[in-house]
Amino acid sequence: MRLLLVEDDDHVAAALSAVLARHGFQVTHARSGEEALQALLPAERAPFGVVLLDLGLPDQDGFEVCGKIRKRTTTPVIMVTARADTRSKIHGLNLGADDYVVKPYDTGELLARIHAVARRTPPADNAPGEPHEADSPCALRLGALTIELPNRHVSVSGSTVPLTRKEFDLLALLAQRPGVVFRREQIISEVWRTSWEGTGRTLEVHVASLRAKLRMPALIETVRGVGYKIVVPAV
Repeated sequence: MRLLLVEDDDHVAAALSAVLARHGFQVTHARSGEEALQALLPAERAPFGVVLLDLGLPDQDGFEVCGKIRKRTTTPVIMVTARADTRSKIHGLNLGADDYVVKPYDTGELLARIHAVARRTPPADNAPGEPHEADSPCALRLGALTIELPNRHVSVSGSTVPLTRKEFDLLALLAQRPGVVFRREQIISEVWRTSWEGTGRTLEVHVASLRAKLRMPALIETVRGVGYKIVVPAV
């Protein structure tokens, strides 16, 4: 995956780039907002999978840069900053950031968050509103169930099933790895972007709602004491 690191501190950028490279990322380093925006211009090379965006940039505020990025690309943006106040987090997410990580951070957690936003984001466009290379959406098919990821459409035996945003995110997460058990904590982190405490009941309600709406009660299996998994329907 190509990754754009927007960080004005060369020492921080060098250390993080080395870690990311060891985990298979191809890192492009931008030292300012303008450099970042130039790097995101349409090009023949593959688009970036994720942007790691610091907020304290020398030429313009990272919030402003995020807003400009959102106008030109759907590439996921993770804000990585020392600003830990709730107001900044809310402002960043409202501007279109996909996640918000506060420095100092655990490298393992940052890597997990990069993979999480990449998994739940369709292949990036270099210009919002333009069609993807193939006009037909990428779809997951599990028996009678079809999940079209880019347009967030779900159907069973050809009939559309209306889902809420979180219901779709939960279903898509589980369906991308059928048979794999997802821990409750992992699901809460990736779908709700928060910690487990106090959110367990919300997850149970959403699983029950999915089972009812899809009319496939055996599709999502509860693994007692661990979490949930998708059971591939028998053909």
